Amino acid sequence: MKIFIAQQNYHIGNFELNTQKIIEAIKTAKAAGGDLILFSEMTVSGYPARDFVEFEDFIEKCTAAVHIIKEHADNIGVLIGSPVKNKHLKGKDLFNAAYFLYEKEVKAIIHKTLLPTYDVFDEYRYFEPAYEWNIVEFKGKKLAITICEDIWNLGDNPLYRICPMDELMKFNPDIMLNLSASPFDYTHDEDRKAVIKSNVLKYKIPLFYCNAVGSQTEIVFDGASLVFDKDANLMKAFPMFEEAIDWVELNDDGLMNGPILEPASRIPEKELNPATLDPQLNIEQVYQALVSGIKDYFGKMGFTKAILGSSGGIDSAVTLALACDALGAENVRAILMPSPYSTNHSVNDAVTLSKNLHNPYDIVQIDQVYNSFLETLQPLFNGLPFSLAEENIQSRSRGNILMAIANKFGYVLLNTSNKSELATGYGTLYGDMAGGLGVLGDCYKLQVYELARFINRTTEIIPHNIISKPPSAELRPNQKDSDSLPDYAVLDKLLFQYIEKLQSPANIKDQGFDAALVDRTIKMVNNNEYKRNQFCPIIRISPKAFGVGRRMPIVGKYLS
Repeated sequence: MKIFIAQQNYHIGNFELNTQKIIEAIKTAKAAGGDLILFSEMTVSGYPARDFVEFEDFIEKCTAAVHIIKEHADNIGVLIGSPVKNKHLKGKDLFNAAYFLYEKEVKAIIHKTLLPTYDVFDEYRYFEPAYEWNIVEFKGKKLAITICEDIWNLGDNPLYRICPMDELMKFNPDIMLNLSASPFDYTHDEDRKAVIKSNVLKYKIPLFYCNAVGSQTEIVFDGASLVFDKDANLMKAFPMFEEAIDWVELNDDGLMNGPILEPASRIPEKELNPATLDPQLNIEQVYQALVSGIKDYFGKMGFTKAILGSSGGIDSAVTLALACDALGAENVRAILMPSPYSTNHSVNDAVTLSKNLHNPYDIVQIDQVYNSFLETLQPLFNGLPFSLAEENIQSRSRGNILMAIANKFGYVLLNTSNKSELATGYGTLYGDMAGGLGVLGDCYKLQVYELARFINRTTEIIPHNIISKPPSAELRPNQKDSDSLPDYAVLDKLLFQYIEKLQSPANIKDQGFDAALVDRTIKMVNNNEYKRNQFCPIIRISPKAFGVGRRMPIVGKYLS
């Protein structure tokens, strides 16, 4: 049996585009003599459609698209994903479903059993879980069809009481097929292989796994679809962060034609769960994910040009390099906004960076704007010492200038704040926290430095001085980040324990971190929730990002 996998980038709610892509892939598979083609989860609508699925019209458009697609499923089996109405009176109105199309008919509709409701997932808000399980018979083979999370429980996950594959194995299937939309994080490539290998070892039948690719606002899907034979050897690995269509020929004995890419013995046995922060971990994948996030955010929103404040610091430098890669250097405008406290080398470094990247840049001195604010506020501030208020006026002046240029010329402002700053509140609301998309908001400062080194892996793009100098906001004379924050080598590892690992203050102290530092840091994290609540979408690259996947009370108190 010749089985195709179509790894595609869908646009949520763009039914015409999604349907066209699906049909083109079907035509490609048919022309090559394919028997079956497998697509990813929620193919028709795009994933996650969130509250769009609560519109009756949206579901009707999904159903209409399925009926258009089925006309092309004449001599080839087609597996696509879509929401489908629950015809029973009890439970939620919808199922997350897979349609099996053949001979221009809907031969079967398979419902997703395990509905994730954690981190970025909220499927139980919308969908009813499956309550019955059946295989699909096709061309002499019994197909066990599952959807994404359904293969992530092998009977040992306390979140779920049912293991869908255990139910399907009662029918003695020949093949496992999984439609997935599994988001990227820097541990996920290893996690995915370990989970699929575990399924194959347990059930002793081959598994075809199709994952979505492309970015949907803050969530990045990396593709990396996989095919394993019945002995858990990796037979086909699709590229990461790219659309692709390819096939594998499955023999009657469960083995496949072609070379083994990776034998079972070399594939991870368990999911990657780093105990401590490793800034270098899969840094090339992180880079690709961020580029994908920028590119699709702009492309799917219909934007083409970006603007950002270029300070001569590491965060704006890395953001600028990523944006130039994603959008083309000619479409990214850097604005240098020196203040009375900016150093000459910072301006020079920012200019050199833009010359290396070949992107347009402007220098807009903010001294006059800043002094005008001070003069206006002088009757109120008279006699009071210079403080955070004056520092933040500079940042907000820059934010106003950037937004004015963005509005005038149709740019989208990219935010350059990193995860360490967002965690501790080291940023100015309506100033350097302004923006339409947070590019580095899920990257700790140590990861930002690793990204800079990756960008410079073949030639110096980011000037060495930007990487080597002590980080500073340059909002007062001789200011350094270290005046307000612990050293990033310590801070980032502490934050990782609290945010990613969900460790209590007491547990973090037990790891050897200074007790006063732990209390101070966690207090900063919790007290600045109100700032993050007003922040723009952040491209997610970690297992626990700020935004939709981390929901904390603004007025809560948690410190011990």
